[in-house]
Amino acid sequence: MRLLAALALALLAGCGTVWRDTDAPMTPVAALDLDAYAGRWYEVARFPVPFQRGCTATTADYGPPEDGAITVVNTCRRGAPDGPVSQIAGRATVVGPGQLRVRLGRIPFAGAYWVLWVAPDHDTAVVGVPSGRAGWILHRSPDIPPQRLEQAGAVLAAAGYDLSHLKMTEH
Repeated sequence: MRLLAALALALLAGCGTVWRDTDAPMTPVAALDLDAYAGRWYEVARFPVPFQRGCTATTADYGPPEDGAITVVNTCRRGAPDGPVSQIAGRATVVGPGQLRVRLGRIPFAGAYWVLWVAPDHDTAVVGVPSGRAGWILHRSPDIPPQRLEQAGAVLAAAGYDLSHLKMTEH
């Protein structure tokens, strides 16, 4: 658990490589339907970040909205899809259209989490951070159709992310 707290602290402190041109516009969705966003998401691709080093089979579970916030439980397997489970829970609070502040574990401060795109069927989402130090493609199952992956990648590219560093997540 101490490792997860340290890893979450690294995320929230903003350390790591910048994967996007921060001069490029990054626009969150105009309206985020938290009820539709709730549930399990599978991370299908991400930019390398220190707090997820060694993670595979990564999921994010968002609880039903309550008072402008949702619960968050991030889970991954260390080293392999059948490796030991690492998990950290927290809360995400809406701070603007498509913009959340996520506080994980006992960390006393929160990190930015911007939802850049949600597919009309709510099966795929693209998430970024203004600093460009992280970005994710999420899908409702571990297998994302190629054309949907391409759409999600285009959203990241439009936000200035360098897709040559995007890594697929093993499940």
